[in-house]
Amino acid sequence: MHELSVTQGLLAVVLEHAEKAGARRITRIDLRVGEMSGIVDESIQFYFDFLSRDTLAEGARLSFVRVPARFRCRSCGAEFQPQERDWSCPQCGATGGELVAGRELSVESIEID
Repeated sequence: MHELSVTQGLLAVVLEHAEKAGARRITRIDLRVGEMSGIVDESIQFYFDFLSRDTLAEGARLSFVRVPARFRCRSCGAEFQPQERDWSCPQCGATGGELVAGRELSVESIEID
């Protein structure tokens, strides 16, 4: 259910920037979504279609680019992408680490008329 509040915030940001640019309509929104963010693309699209009615963004196409998770090893400092069943550092073998990418949600670009 957190996708509803996320989508409300997303729509507010997009509308604010489009209005500042003098847009008549928003046609496309490109989003960067981290694979560890818990965001479900279909839910965002569903809420966006509902919330954007009667706004500049009504009918805009959402495009989702997934950002893979990347960790920094706490033992040796190496950065790595975890494998499906193996989250150990490929350099030293330590397990896990600090998440440095993969939780983001950001608007990469807005296409307007």
